[in-house]
Amino acid sequence: MTTEVPDTATGPAHPSDRIDTSVAHPARRYNYWLGGKDNFAADRESGDAMAERFPTIRISALENRRFLRRAVGHLAREAGIRQFLDIGTGIPTADNTHEVAQGLAPAARVVYVDNDPIVLAHARALLTSTAEGATAYIDADLRDPEKILAHPDLRRTLDLSRPVGLMLLAVLHFVPDGDDPYATVTRLLDALPAGSYLAASHATHDHLPPHLAQEAKAAARGGGPHGIINLRSRDEFSRFFTGLELVEPGITSVAEWRAEGEPQPRPSVVDVSMYGGVARKP
Repeated sequence: MTTEVPDTATGPAHPSDRIDTSVAHPARRYNYWLGGKDNFAADRESGDAMAERFPTIRISALENRRFLRRAVGHLAREAGIRQFLDIGTGIPTADNTHEVAQGLAPAARVVYVDNDPIVLAHARALLTSTAEGATAYIDADLRDPEKILAHPDLRRTLDLSRPVGLMLLAVLHFVPDGDDPYATVTRLLDALPAGSYLAASHATHDHLPPHLAQEAKAAARGGGPHGIINLRSRDEFSRFFTGLELVEPGITSVAEWRAEGEPQPRPSVVDVSMYGGVARKP
């Protein structure tokens, strides 16, 4: 089954009209770190500048992608989840959520959400589904949960009376404290029934040298350029899972979360500097 991109993706409001190639965007910068080609000079310059301060950032991006694959695999295989809401999905690459989920459960249904017009331009590739399942794409921002939850494409694709796997991977750190990301996650989880899951990952300053950690905090407080990463501590990240039942091994480095089957040795927690966790809503 394939869900069509809404008609609003054509005409005068075509998403390509919103693409500003002079400003770096997190989804395109992440694509660059993963070795993709859907990025512009500003994205590469921003990515290189961040890599100068944190040389292993590409390792972090790759390990986050591997964490996504393992988390979706756990939810589809062990937890029996057949519906996924993936917010901040980014530009399509290998092992997208629907590919992993439908590879294990062909009837799985997935809704993707992102606010980058480049991602929307790739929506038809994202929307390729098995005949038994379904996928849809919503052009929206994580900070507008009401728009996401009320969107007709979400309502047509997912049954919110049944458990959903909420995927928030490497996206929460783009939401500053002033926009209250904790309230946003709570609102999304409140709309999902018991038995749903939250899978999230988040960049951290816990393992950075003190001077770099202070620089990152100062940049976040000052607003910084578009796509600034708001690094948070383990305790701050843990708050997103308040009231949920963490799946073993709890909150840990994305490189270590159920990574027994990954190539060894694993990258260090310092090189990755990103926490991950999966938890069930009771």
